Amino acid sequence: MAALRAAKQALRKAIKTRVAALSDEEKQRQSLVVSQKLFRHPKYVSCKRIALFLSMHDEVLTEEIIKDAFKLGKSCFIPRYERSCSHMDMLQLTSLQDMETLPLTSWNIRQPAEDDNSREEALAAGLDLILMPGLGFDLMGKRLGRGKGYYDAYLERCIKYSQGKP
Repeated sequence: MAALRAAKQALRKAIKTRVAALSDEEKQRQSLVVSQKLFRHPKYVSCKRIALFLSMHDEVLTEEIIKDAFKLGKSCFIPRYERSCSHMDMLQLTSLQDMETLPLTSWNIRQPAEDDNSREEALAAGLDLILMPGLGFDLMGKRLGRGKGYYDAYLERCIKYSQGKP
């Protein structure tokens, strides 16, 4: 297990180095390619309730996806991370203006405040599609995240919830 953890850490470091070498223009170009493919995907086209992430500097830029989702009348949910316990919830984002007014975290990403309990929570409401960030993906679609386990734990909760286990 320790060897696997070390291998993942080495891979994360190598990927971060490669991504850091990309120009902002190249990141924008690649993000647009990903977005255009997503916009044509049948799962995206048919979804009504989508969870997505607000991108960090080394991730696929999601602003165009968020704009498109709102334009198409989809309900959008974004993460709220609790750093103290590696817990994450997906809370509804009501508009682009709402997104711009969210407080910044120490990771320099916007999210609903911890005391903001006025938003609908996605787990209880149900989601049709979840877009997750990842440092890398293998050919089978398995994701390498940042190593904190937020999304892994959230997906486990989604599975349990869908099986009627709170």
